[in-house]
Amino acid sequence: MLMLPAQYVRRVSLKRDIIPSYSQYPFSLPSVKGMDELPLHPKVTFFIGENGMGKSTLLEAVAVALGFNPEGGTFNFNFSTYDSHSKLADYLKLVRGVDRPRDGFFLRAESFYNVASNIEEMDQEPGLPKVIDSYGGLSLHEQSHGEAFFATFLHRFRGEGIYILDEPEAALSPLRQMSMLTRIHDLVRSNSQFIIATHSPIIMAYPDAVIYEFSEDGIHERRLEETNHYRLMKQFFEDKNRMLHHLLEEEGAGHDDY
Repeated sequence: MLMLPAQYVRRVSLKRDIIPSYSQYPFSLPSVKGMDELPLHPKVTFFIGENGMGKSTLLEAVAVALGFNPEGGTFNFNFSTYDSHSKLADYLKLVRGVDRPRDGFFLRAESFYNVASNIEEMDQEPGLPKVIDSYGGLSLHEQSHGEAFFATFLHRFRGEGIYILDEPEAALSPLRQMSMLTRIHDLVRSNSQFIIATHSPIIMAYPDAVIYEFSEDGIHERRLEETNHYRLMKQFFEDKNRMLHHLLEEEGAGHDDY
């Protein structure tokens, strides 16, 4: 049965009246400094842009403001291996929808290993249901990074939830990224909302979504074909030899051997 779309988070805004200084990180980031109110799509919202533009910082802050552990996992995870997240969550206002999610997950490529380790620690407690059973039953440490990622998408994401993903393509082949689109669509049809930071034109091609590109000029809504990611990849594959000549020959000219 196709359910009507729920929107668990409608907008994100900055509490400008309590920000101590725009010269301090993370408020000095162009994307944060220029942000007023960011409407989110009821199904899928993409944060894209070059490294250092603040997309993962904002994504993490939204996750923390929603109650997720900064290193990832479900709402029930509360471990900490290294406290490196910014204080931006304290300065965000989230406008929530009427419905509340029944499920949720914050997936971070850089700290997924810590989530897998925490699951194994919890499963050492006697007499309790095995947490790993919700992830397909096979230890995430006994799978490749990509397979462990995909097992989480496939088994742990249950629908009627909010899912925040930070660069999920980091461990996924192009084929798996396409499979991920199918899984996202299944979950969207099961009343789920996604917020995804990504560099992958494959993933950001999901049609029923909004794309926000983070740059030195702030945050701007883009169509897929307008994004730097898409245009660069298209240019590369349409004229690979010319691009390689420019990258390898011209940049290497005049360099002495050491």
